[in-house]
Amino acid sequence: MASHQHTDTIHDLMIIGGGINGCGIARDAAGRGLSVMLAEQGDLAQGTSSASTKLIHGGLRYLEYYEFRLVREALSEREVLWRNAPHLIRPLRFVLPYHKGLRPAWLLRLGLFLYDHLGGRRLLPATRTLNLRTDPAGGPLNADFSKGFEYSDCQVDDARLVVLNALDAAKRGAGILTRTRCTRARRENGLWQVALTDQDNGQTRSIQARMLVNAAGPWVDQVLETTQLQPSGNSNVRLVRGSHIVVPKIYEHERAYIFQNPDGRIIFAIPYEQAFTLIGTTDQDHTGTLDTVMISKAEIQYLCESASTYFKAPVQTGAVVWSYSGVRPLYNDGASAAQEATRDYVLKVTDEDGKTPLLNIFGGKITTYRRLAEDALHRLTAYAPHAGPAWTTQAALPGGEFSVQELDTRTGQLQQDYPFVDAPWATSLIRRYGLRAWELLGDAKKSEDMGRLFGAGLSEREVAFLVQQEWVRQADDILWRRSKLGLHMSAAQRDAFRDWFTACYPARRAKVAV
Repeated sequence: MASHQHTDTIHDLMIIGGGINGCGIARDAAGRGLSVMLAEQGDLAQGTSSASTKLIHGGLRYLEYYEFRLVREALSEREVLWRNAPHLIRPLRFVLPYHKGLRPAWLLRLGLFLYDHLGGRRLLPATRTLNLRTDPAGGPLNADFSKGFEYSDCQVDDARLVVLNALDAAKRGAGILTRTRCTRARRENGLWQVALTDQDNGQTRSIQARMLVNAAGPWVDQVLETTQLQPSGNSNVRLVRGSHIVVPKIYEHERAYIFQNPDGRIIFAIPYEQAFTLIGTTDQDHTGTLDTVMISKAEIQYLCESASTYFKAPVQTGAVVWSYSGVRPLYNDGASAAQEATRDYVLKVTDEDGKTPLLNIFGGKITTYRRLAEDALHRLTAYAPHAGPAWTTQAALPGGEFSVQELDTRTGQLQQDYPFVDAPWATSLIRRYGLRAWELLGDAKKSEDMGRLFGAGLSEREVAFLVQQEWVRQADDILWRRSKLGLHMSAAQRDAFRDWFTACYPARRAKVAV
Protein backbone atom coordinates (compact mmCIF):
# COMPACT_ATOMS: atom_id res chain seq x y z
CA MET A 1 0.00 0.00 0.00
CA ALA A 2 1.50 3.35 -0.99
CA SER A 3 2.13 5.77 1.85
CA HIS A 4 1.00 9.38 1.60
CA GLN A 5 2.77 12.57 2.61
CA HIS A 6 1.12 15.98 2.85
CA THR A 7 2.82 19.34 2.82
CA ASP A 8 1.24 22.59 3.98
CA THR A 9 3.63 24.67 1.88
CA ILE A 10 1.81 26.59 -0.83
CA HIS A 11 3.86 26.97 -4.01
CA ASP A 12 3.24 29.69 -6.54
CA LEU A 13 3.75 27.33 -9.46
CA MET A 14 3.50 23.57 -9.98
CA ILE A 15 4.96 22.33 -13.28
CA ILE A 16 4.26 18.89 -14.76
CA GLY A 17 6.99 17.79 -17.16
CA GLY A 18 10.79 17.89 -17.03
CA GLY A 19 11.57 18.49 -20.67
CA ILE A 20 12.96 21.70 -22.13
CA ASN A 21 9.75 23.70 -21.72
CA GLY A 22 9.03 22.62 -18.15
CA CYS A 23 12.61 23.19 -16.99
CA GLY A 24 12.84 26.48 -18.89
CA ILE A 25 9.68 27.76 -17.19
CA ALA A 26 10.92 26.55 -13.78
CA ARG A 27 14.18 28.46 -14.22
CA ASP A 28 12.49 31.65 -15.43
CA ALA A 29 9.86 31.56 -12.66
CA ALA A 30 12.36 30.82 -9.87
CA GLY A 31 14.52 33.69 -11.08
CA ARG A 32 11.52 36.02 -10.77
CA GLY A 33 11.14 35.10 -7.10
CA LEU A 34 8.29 32.59 -7.44
CA SER A 35 8.24 29.39 -5.41
CA VAL A 36 8.31 26.52 -7.91
CA MET A 37 7.89 22.76 -7.84
CA LEU A 38 8.47 20.60 -10.93
CA ALA A 39 7.64 16.90 -11.31
CA GLU A 40 8.90 14.68 -14.14
CA GLN A 41 7.62 11.10 -14.48
CA GLY A 42 10.96 9.80 -15.81
CA ASP A 43 14.42 11.32 -16.05
CA LEU A 44 14.93 14.92 -17.10
CA ALA A 45 14.81 15.15 -20.91
CA GLN A 46 13.96 11.46 -21.12
CA GLY A 47 11.38 12.01 -23.87
CA THR A 48 11.33 14.38 -26.82
CA SER A 49 13.89 16.81 -25.41
CA SER A 50 16.77 14.33 -25.75
CA ALA A 51 15.67 13.09 -29.18
CA SER A 52 15.97 16.22 -31.31
CA THR A 53 18.29 16.86 -34.25
CA LYS A 54 20.51 18.75 -31.74
CA LEU A 55 20.11 22.08 -33.53
CA ILE A 56 19.42 25.64 -32.47
CA HIS A 57 18.09 26.84 -35.80
CA GLY A 58 15.65 29.19 -37.42
CA GLY A 59 13.97 26.45 -39.42
CA LEU A 60 14.77 27.30 -43.03
CA ARG A 61 12.04 25.04 -44.42
CA TYR A 62 9.35 26.66 -42.23
CA LEU A 63 9.56 29.67 -44.57
CA GLU A 64 7.81 27.52 -47.20
CA TYR A 65 4.80 27.33 -44.89
CA TYR A 66 4.87 31.11 -44.20
CA GLU A 67 5.81 30.61 -40.53
CA PHE A 68 7.57 33.99 -40.54
CA ARG A 69 6.93 34.85 -36.88
CA LEU A 70 8.29 31.50 -35.71
CA VAL A 71 11.35 31.74 -37.97
CA ARG A 72 12.11 35.31 -36.87
CA GLU A 73 11.82 34.37 -33.19
CA ALA A 74 13.95 31.25 -33.65
CA LEU A 75 16.62 33.12 -35.63
CA SER A 76 16.90 35.82 -32.97
CA GLU A 77 17.20 33.17 -30.24
CA ARG A 78 20.23 31.47 -31.82
CA GLU A 79 22.75 34.05 -30.64
CA VAL A 80 20.97 34.64 -27.31
CA LEU A 81 21.27 30.95 -26.42
CA TRP A 82 24.81 30.70 -27.81
CA ARG A 83 25.90 33.51 -25.49
CA ASN A 84 24.07 31.92 -22.55
CA ALA A 85 25.63 28.48 -23.04
CA PRO A 86 28.80 28.71 -25.15
CA HIS A 87 29.90 25.28 -23.89
CA LEU A 88 26.73 23.51 -25.08
CA ILE A 89 25.95 25.52 -28.20
CA ARG A 90 28.33 26.00 -31.10
CA PRO A 91 27.95 27.75 -34.46
CA LEU A 92 27.77 25.42 -37.43
CA ARG A 93 27.89 26.10 -41.15
CA PHE A 94 25.34 24.21 -43.27
CA VAL A 95 25.94 23.28 -46.90
CA LEU A 96 22.81 23.09 -49.07
CA PRO A 97 23.60 21.46 -52.44
CA TYR A 98 21.45 22.66 -55.31
CA HIS A 99 19.45 19.68 -56.60
CA LYS A 100 18.15 20.14 -60.13
CA GLY A 101 14.48 19.32 -60.42
CA LEU A 102 13.64 20.21 -56.80
CA ARG A 103 13.39 23.73 -55.35
CA PRO A 104 14.75 26.23 -57.93
CA ALA A 105 18.00 28.08 -57.16
CA TRP A 106 16.25 31.47 -57.05
CA LEU A 107 13.86 30.19 -54.36
CA LEU A 108 16.75 28.87 -52.27
CA ARG A 109 18.57 32.20 -52.59
CA LEU A 110 15.43 34.11 -51.59
CA GLY A 111 14.86 31.86 -48.58
CA LEU A 112 18.47 32.26 -47.46
CA PHE A 113 18.32 36.05 -47.94
CA LEU A 114 15.31 36.14 -45.60
CA TYR A 115 17.11 33.78 -43.24
CA ASP A 116 20.08 36.16 -43.05
CA HIS A 117 17.98 39.26 -42.42
CA LEU A 118 14.88 38.28 -40.45
CA GLY A 119 16.48 37.54 -37.09
CA GLY A 120 19.01 40.21 -36.17
CA ARG A 121 22.11 38.10 -36.91
CA ARG A 122 25.27 39.71 -35.48
CA LEU A 123 27.91 37.11 -34.70
CA LEU A 124 27.03 34.32 -37.12
CA PRO A 125 28.48 34.67 -40.63
CA ALA A 126 26.20 35.30 -43.61
CA THR A 127 25.17 33.01 -46.46
CA ARG A 128 27.51 32.47 -49.40
CA THR A 129 27.36 30.58 -52.68
CA LEU A 130 29.67 27.59 -53.11
CA ASN A 131 31.32 25.98 -56.11
CA LEU A 132 31.18 22.36 -55.00
CA ARG A 133 33.70 21.39 -57.69
CA THR A 134 36.42 23.33 -55.85
CA ASP A 135 35.20 23.74 -52.27
CA PRO A 136 36.18 20.94 -49.84
CA ALA A 137 32.48 20.57 -48.94
CA GLY A 138 31.94 19.11 -52.39
CA GLY A 139 34.53 16.37 -51.83
CA PRO A 140 32.23 13.83 -50.11
CA LEU A 141 29.34 14.52 -52.51
CA ASN A 142 28.35 12.90 -55.80
CA ALA A 143 29.70 14.67 -58.89
CA ASP A 144 26.12 15.60 -59.90
CA PHE A 145 26.19 18.43 -57.35
CA SER A 146 28.25 21.35 -58.60
CA LYS A 147 26.57 24.31 -56.89
CA GLY A 148 25.55 24.92 -53.32
CA PHE A 149 24.87 27.48 -50.63
CA GLU A 150 26.33 27.77 -47.16
CA TYR A 151 24.55 29.38 -44.19
CA SER A 152 24.77 29.51 -40.39
CA ASP A 153 22.87 27.85 -37.56
CA CYS A 154 23.98 26.28 -34.27
CA GLN A 155 24.40 22.82 -32.75
CA VAL A 156 23.35 21.96 -29.16
CA ASP A 157 23.53 19.15 -26.64
CA ASP A 158 19.77 19.06 -26.12
CA ALA A 159 19.53 16.89 -22.98
CA ARG A 160 22.24 18.88 -21.21
CA LEU A 161 20.44 22.12 -22.05
CA VAL A 162 17.42 20.73 -20.19
CA VAL A 163 19.48 19.64 -17.18
CA LEU A 164 21.24 23.01 -16.91
CA ASN A 165 17.90 24.82 -16.88
CA ALA A 166 16.79 22.49 -14.07
CA LEU A 167 20.08 23.01 -12.22
CA ASP A 168 19.80 26.79 -12.43
CA ALA A 169 16.15 26.60 -11.34
CA ALA A 170 17.14 24.50 -8.32
CA LYS A 171 19.92 26.93 -7.38
CA ARG A 172 17.29 29.67 -7.41
CA GLY A 173 15.06 27.70 -5.03
CA ALA A 174 12.90 25.49 -7.26
CA GLY A 175 12.11 21.92 -6.21
CA ILE A 176 12.88 19.38 -8.95
CA LEU A 177 11.37 15.90 -8.55
CA THR A 178 12.36 13.25 -11.10
CA ARG A 179 10.67 9.86 -11.57
CA THR A 180 7.58 11.38 -9.99
CA ARG A 181 4.23 11.14 -11.75
CA CYS A 182 1.30 13.51 -11.36
CA THR A 183 -1.66 11.27 -10.56
CA ARG A 184 -4.25 13.84 -9.52
CA ALA A 185 -4.89 17.57 -9.87
CA ARG A 186 -7.96 19.33 -8.52
CA ARG A 187 -9.03 22.88 -7.81
CA GLU A 188 -10.06 23.04 -4.14
CA ASN A 189 -10.49 26.04 -1.85
CA GLY A 190 -8.81 28.43 -4.27
CA LEU A 191 -5.71 26.27 -4.73
CA TRP A 192 -4.47 23.43 -6.86
CA GLN A 193 -4.22 20.19 -4.90
CA VAL A 194 -1.77 17.99 -6.80
CA ALA A 195 -0.92 14.36 -5.96
CA LEU A 196 2.56 13.20 -6.96
CA THR A 197 3.61 9.55 -6.83
CA ASP A 198 7.23 8.42 -6.66
CA GLN A 199 7.74 5.91 -9.48
CA ASP A 200 10.33 3.93 -7.49
CA ASN A 201 8.73 3.47 -4.07
CA GLY A 202 5.05 4.23 -4.66
CA GLN A 203 4.91 6.99 -2.05
CA THR A 204 2.49 9.81 -2.81
CA ARG A 205 2.80 13.39 -1.66
CA SER A 206 0.32 16.25 -1.94
CA ILE A 207 1.42 19.61 -3.29
CA GLN A 208 -0.56 22.82 -3.02
CA ALA A 209 -0.03 25.50 -5.66
CA ARG A 210 -1.66 28.66 -6.91
CA MET A 211 -0.89 27.95 -10.57
CA LEU A 212 -0.47 24.75 -12.59
CA VAL A 213 1.53 24.31 -15.81
CA ASN A 214 1.07 21.24 -18.00
CA ALA A 215 4.37 20.96 -19.89
CA ALA A 216 4.18 17.21 -20.42
CA GLY A 217 5.07 17.33 -24.13
CA PRO A 218 3.65 14.28 -25.95
CA TRP A 219 1.86 13.32 -22.71
CA VAL A 220 0.04 16.66 -22.46
CA ASP A 221 -3.35 15.16 -23.33
CA GLN A 222 -2.72 12.10 -21.15
CA VAL A 223 -2.09 14.35 -18.16
CA LEU A 224 -5.35 16.18 -18.79
CA GLU A 225 -7.23 12.86 -19.02
CA THR A 226 -5.56 11.25 -15.98
CA THR A 227 -6.33 14.28 -13.83
CA GLN A 228 -9.79 14.55 -15.38
CA LEU A 229 -9.13 18.13 -16.45
CA GLN A 230 -10.46 17.34 -19.91
CA PRO A 231 -12.66 14.55 -21.34
CA SER A 232 -10.82 11.53 -22.68
CA GLY A 233 -10.35 11.44 -26.43
CA ASN A 234 -9.59 15.14 -26.87
CA SER A 235 -6.59 15.62 -29.14
CA ASN A 236 -4.79 18.94 -28.75
CA VAL A 237 -1.52 17.70 -30.23
CA ARG A 238 -0.51 15.77 -33.30
CA LEU A 239 2.15 13.20 -32.41
CA VAL A 240 4.86 13.11 -35.06
CA ARG A 241 7.85 10.79 -34.74
CA GLY A 242 11.27 12.09 -35.70
CA SER A 243 13.97 9.42 -36.01
CA HIS A 244 17.73 9.70 -36.42
CA ILE A 245 20.63 7.39 -37.17
CA VAL A 246 24.30 7.73 -36.19
CA VAL A 247 27.08 6.28 -38.35
CA PRO A 248 30.90 6.49 -38.17
CA LYS A 249 32.16 9.82 -39.46
CA ILE A 250 31.44 10.11 -43.21
CA TYR A 251 33.71 13.11 -43.87
CA GLU A 252 36.49 15.03 -42.11
CA HIS A 253 35.48 18.69 -42.30
CA GLU A 254 33.34 20.35 -39.62
CA ARG A 255 30.42 21.58 -41.71
CA ALA A 256 26.95 20.03 -41.80
CA TYR A 257 24.77 19.28 -44.83
CA ILE A 258 21.09 19.89 -45.45
CA PHE A 259 19.69 17.67 -48.21
CA GLN A 260 16.40 18.06 -50.09
CA ASN A 261 14.34 14.97 -50.90
CA PRO A 262 11.87 14.55 -53.77
CA ASP A 263 9.02 14.05 -51.25
CA GLY A 264 9.50 17.64 -50.03
CA ARG A 265 11.21 16.67 -46.79
CA ILE A 266 14.76 17.57 -45.83
CA ILE A 267 17.37 15.67 -43.84
CA PHE A 268 20.57 16.80 -42.14
CA ALA A 269 24.00 15.15 -41.97
CA ILE A 270 25.84 16.66 -39.02
CA PRO A 271 29.29 16.14 -37.41
CA TYR A 272 28.51 14.49 -34.08
CA GLU A 273 30.43 13.65 -30.93
CA GLN A 274 33.85 14.07 -32.61
CA ALA A 275 33.78 10.63 -34.28
CA PHE A 276 30.35 10.25 -35.91
CA THR A 277 27.83 11.68 -38.38
CA LEU A 278 24.23 12.20 -37.29
CA ILE A 279 21.59 11.80 -40.02
CA GLY A 280 17.93 12.80 -39.60
CA THR A 281 15.15 13.44 -39.26
CA THR A 282 11.97 11.72 -40.40
CA ASP A 283 8.42 13.06 -40.09
CA GLN A 284 5.98 10.23 -39.41
CA ASP A 285 2.65 10.34 -37.61
CA HIS A 286 3.01 8.31 -34.40
CA THR A 287 0.16 6.16 -33.17
CA GLY A 288 1.87 3.64 -30.87
CA THR A 289 2.87 3.78 -27.23
CA LEU A 290 4.88 6.70 -25.88
CA ASP A 291 6.76 4.49 -23.41
CA THR A 292 9.19 3.00 -25.94
CA VAL A 293 9.54 5.04 -29.12
CA MET A 294 11.77 3.31 -31.66
CA ILE A 295 12.88 3.88 -35.21
CA SER A 296 11.32 1.55 -37.79
CA LYS A 297 13.25 -0.40 -40.43
CA ALA A 298 11.52 1.69 -43.07
CA GLU A 299 12.78 4.92 -41.44
CA ILE A 300 16.36 3.59 -41.29
CA GLN A 301 16.12 2.65 -44.96
CA TYR A 302 14.67 6.07 -45.83
CA LEU A 303 17.48 7.96 -44.09
CA CYS A 304 20.20 5.77 -45.63
CA GLU A 305 18.75 6.07 -49.14
CA SER A 306 18.21 9.82 -48.83
CA ALA A 307 21.80 10.41 -47.67
CA SER A 308 23.14 8.05 -50.36
CA THR A 309 21.55 10.22 -53.05
CA TYR A 310 24.08 12.89 -52.12
CA PHE A 311 27.18 11.16 -50.72
CA LYS A 312 29.66 9.39 -53.00
CA ALA A 313 30.00 6.51 -50.55
CA PRO A 314 26.55 4.96 -49.99
CA VAL A 315 25.32 4.95 -46.39
CA GLN A 316 24.54 1.30 -45.60
CA THR A 317 22.00 0.23 -42.99
CA GLY A 318 24.68 -2.02 -41.50
CA ALA A 319 26.82 1.04 -40.70
CA VAL A 320 24.28 2.40 -38.19
CA VAL A 321 25.86 2.31 -34.71
CA TRP A 322 23.01 4.00 -32.87
CA SER A 323 19.54 5.32 -33.55
CA TYR A 324 16.98 7.25 -31.55
CA SER A 325 13.44 8.49 -31.99
CA GLY A 326 11.36 11.15 -30.33
CA VAL A 327 7.71 12.09 -30.59
CA ARG A 328 7.10 15.76 -31.23
CA PRO A 329 3.81 17.07 -29.80
CA LEU A 330 2.89 19.44 -32.61
CA TYR A 331 -0.16 21.61 -32.11
CA ASN A 332 -3.03 19.93 -33.92
CA ASP A 333 -3.72 22.52 -36.63
CA GLY A 334 -5.35 20.09 -39.07
CA ALA A 335 -2.43 19.93 -41.54
CA SER A 336 -2.76 17.09 -44.04
CA ALA A 337 0.89 15.94 -43.85
CA ALA A 338 3.13 15.56 -40.81
CA GLN A 339 5.88 17.76 -42.26
CA GLU A 340 3.32 20.55 -42.85
CA ALA A 341 2.05 20.69 -39.25
CA THR A 342 3.05 23.91 -37.49
CA ARG A 343 6.21 23.89 -35.33
CA ASP A 344 4.98 26.96 -33.47
CA TYR A 345 3.83 26.64 -29.88
CA VAL A 346 0.37 27.41 -28.54
CA LEU A 347 -0.24 28.38 -24.91
CA LYS A 348 -3.75 28.14 -23.48
CA VAL A 349 -4.79 29.31 -20.02
CA THR A 350 -8.02 28.05 -18.45
CA ASP A 351 -9.30 29.55 -15.23
CA GLU A 352 -12.62 28.39 -13.82
CA ASP A 353 -12.67 30.32 -10.56
CA GLY A 354 -10.55 33.40 -11.33
CA LYS A 355 -7.82 32.24 -8.95
CA THR A 356 -6.33 28.92 -10.10
CA PRO A 357 -5.05 29.08 -13.68
CA LEU A 358 -4.03 26.03 -15.68
CA LEU A 359 -1.54 26.73 -18.47
CA ASN A 360 -1.33 24.03 -21.14
CA ILE A 361 1.61 24.01 -23.55
CA PHE A 362 1.00 22.53 -27.00
CA GLY A 363 3.94 22.21 -29.38
CA GLY A 364 7.17 24.17 -29.22
CA LYS A 365 10.78 23.49 -30.20
CA ILE A 366 14.08 23.59 -28.35
CA THR A 367 15.25 26.74 -30.14
CA THR A 368 12.37 28.84 -28.81
CA TYR A 369 12.09 27.33 -25.29
CA ARG A 370 13.39 30.47 -23.54
CA ARG A 371 10.91 32.72 -25.36
CA LEU A 372 8.13 30.22 -24.64
CA ALA A 373 9.02 30.40 -20.93
CA GLU A 374 8.88 34.20 -21.00
CA ASP A 375 5.55 34.04 -22.79
CA ALA A 376 4.21 31.55 -20.22
CA LEU A 377 5.23 33.79 -17.30
CA HIS A 378 3.70 36.78 -19.07
CA ARG A 379 0.38 34.91 -19.32
CA LEU A 380 0.50 34.12 -15.59
CA THR A 381 1.59 37.57 -14.35
CA ALA A 382 -1.97 38.56 -13.42
CA TYR A 383 -2.02 35.69 -10.90
CA ALA A 384 1.44 36.45 -9.51
CA PRO A 385 1.76 40.25 -9.17
CA HIS A 386 4.84 39.82 -6.95
CA ALA A 387 6.80 38.16 -9.79
CA GLY A 388 9.89 40.00 -10.99
CA PRO A 389 10.56 41.06 -14.59
CA ALA A 390 11.92 38.95 -17.44
CA TRP A 391 15.62 38.27 -16.90
CA THR A 392 16.94 35.32 -18.92
CA THR A 393 18.08 37.08 -22.12
CA GLN A 394 21.59 37.76 -20.84
CA ALA A 395 21.82 35.19 -18.02
CA ALA A 396 24.44 32.47 -18.50
CA LEU A 397 23.48 28.89 -17.79
CA PRO A 398 25.66 27.01 -15.24
CA GLY A 399 29.18 26.55 -16.58
CA GLY A 400 28.66 29.01 -19.42
CA GLU A 401 29.98 32.13 -17.73
CA PHE A 402 32.47 32.96 -20.48
CA SER A 403 32.32 34.56 -23.92
CA VAL A 404 31.61 32.64 -27.11
CA GLN A 405 35.13 33.39 -28.35
CA GLU A 406 36.76 31.69 -25.33
CA LEU A 407 35.77 28.05 -25.83
CA ASP A 408 39.12 26.88 -27.23
CA THR A 409 40.99 28.93 -24.62
CA ARG A 410 39.05 27.30 -21.78
CA THR A 411 39.70 23.83 -23.23
CA GLY A 412 43.42 24.56 -23.38
CA GLN A 413 43.37 25.95 -19.84
CA LEU A 414 41.74 22.75 -18.55
CA GLN A 415 44.54 20.69 -20.10
CA GLN A 416 47.13 23.02 -18.62
CA ASP A 417 45.60 22.77 -15.14
CA TYR A 418 45.13 18.98 -15.41
CA PRO A 419 48.02 17.61 -17.56
CA PHE A 420 46.68 14.04 -17.41
CA VAL A 421 43.57 15.13 -19.37
CA ASP A 422 44.28 14.77 -23.11
CA ALA A 423 42.72 16.96 -25.82
CA PRO A 424 39.69 14.79 -26.73
CA TRP A 425 38.87 14.27 -23.03
CA ALA A 426 39.23 18.01 -22.29
CA THR A 427 37.00 18.84 -25.26
CA SER A 428 34.41 16.35 -24.04
CA LEU A 429 34.45 17.74 -20.48
CA ILE A 430 34.27 21.39 -21.52
CA ARG A 431 31.41 20.70 -23.93
CA ARG A 432 29.45 19.02 -21.13
CA TYR A 433 30.29 21.16 -18.13
CA GLY A 434 31.99 24.38 -19.24
CA LEU A 435 33.55 26.01 -16.16
CA ARG A 436 32.01 23.31 -13.96
CA ALA A 437 34.68 20.93 -15.34
CA TRP A 438 37.10 22.38 -12.79
CA GLU A 439 34.63 21.60 -10.01
CA LEU A 440 34.32 18.03 -11.30
CA LEU A 441 38.07 17.41 -11.57
CA GLY A 442 38.72 19.08 -8.22
CA ASP A 443 42.01 18.06 -6.60
CA ALA A 444 42.85 15.27 -9.08
CA LYS A 445 46.55 15.20 -10.01
CA LYS A 446 46.63 12.04 -12.15
CA SER A 447 44.13 9.78 -13.88
CA GLU A 448 44.18 7.34 -10.94
CA ASP A 449 42.63 10.08 -8.80
CA MET A 450 39.52 9.88 -10.99
CA GLY A 451 38.72 6.43 -9.59
CA ARG A 452 37.61 3.58 -11.79
CA LEU A 453 37.60 4.31 -15.54
CA PHE A 454 34.71 2.71 -17.42
CA GLY A 455 35.73 3.60 -20.97
CA ALA A 456 35.45 6.65 -23.25
CA GLY A 457 36.79 8.87 -20.45
CA LEU A 458 33.90 8.15 -18.06
CA SER A 459 35.29 8.02 -14.53
CA GLU A 460 34.01 7.16 -11.09
CA ARG A 461 34.54 10.80 -10.07
CA GLU A 462 32.37 12.09 -12.91
CA VAL A 463 29.64 9.61 -12.00
CA ALA A 464 29.65 10.78 -8.38
CA PHE A 465 29.48 14.39 -9.58
CA LEU A 466 26.45 13.63 -11.77
CA VAL A 467 24.64 11.68 -9.04
CA GLN A 468 25.19 14.47 -6.52
CA GLN A 469 24.54 17.42 -8.83
CA GLU A 470 22.28 16.35 -11.70
CA TRP A 471 19.50 14.01 -10.52
CA VAL A 472 21.05 10.83 -11.92
CA ARG A 473 19.24 7.72 -10.70
CA GLN A 474 20.11 5.11 -13.33
CA ALA A 475 23.14 4.22 -15.44
CA ASP A 476 21.45 5.17 -18.72
CA ASP A 477 20.80 8.68 -17.37
CA ILE A 478 24.57 9.10 -17.69
CA LEU A 479 25.29 7.03 -20.80
CA TRP A 480 22.66 8.62 -23.06
CA ARG A 481 21.44 11.90 -21.53
CA ARG A 482 23.97 13.60 -19.19
CA SER A 483 26.55 12.50 -21.74
CA LYS A 484 26.64 10.53 -24.97
CA LEU A 485 29.56 8.44 -23.73
CA GLY A 486 27.51 5.28 -24.30
CA LEU A 487 28.05 5.92 -28.00
CA HIS A 488 31.83 5.71 -27.56
CA MET A 489 31.80 2.60 -25.35
CA SER A 490 31.54 -1.04 -26.36
CA ALA A 491 28.47 -3.08 -25.40
CA ALA A 492 30.61 -4.93 -22.83
CA GLN A 493 31.77 -1.63 -21.29
CA ARG A 494 28.20 -0.34 -21.09
CA ASP A 495 27.00 -3.54 -19.44
CA ALA A 496 29.88 -3.50 -16.96
CA PHE A 497 29.11 0.11 -16.07
CA ARG A 498 25.41 -0.64 -15.56
CA ASP A 499 26.26 -3.53 -13.23
CA TRP A 500 28.70 -1.37 -11.25
CA PHE A 501 26.27 1.55 -11.03
CA THR A 502 23.39 -0.62 -9.82
CA ALA A 503 25.63 -2.09 -7.11
CA CYS A 504 27.01 1.29 -5.99
CA TYR A 505 23.86 3.40 -6.25
CA PRO A 506 20.85 1.19 -5.46
CA ALA A 507 17.58 3.13 -5.84
CA ARG A 508 19.49 6.32 -5.17
CA ARG A 509 17.55 9.59 -5.10
CA ALA A 510 19.91 12.30 -6.20
CA LYS A 511 20.16 15.41 -4.05
CA VAL A 512 21.11 18.70 -5.62
CA ALA A 513 23.21 21.14 -3.65
CA VAL A 514 21.40 24.48 -3.63
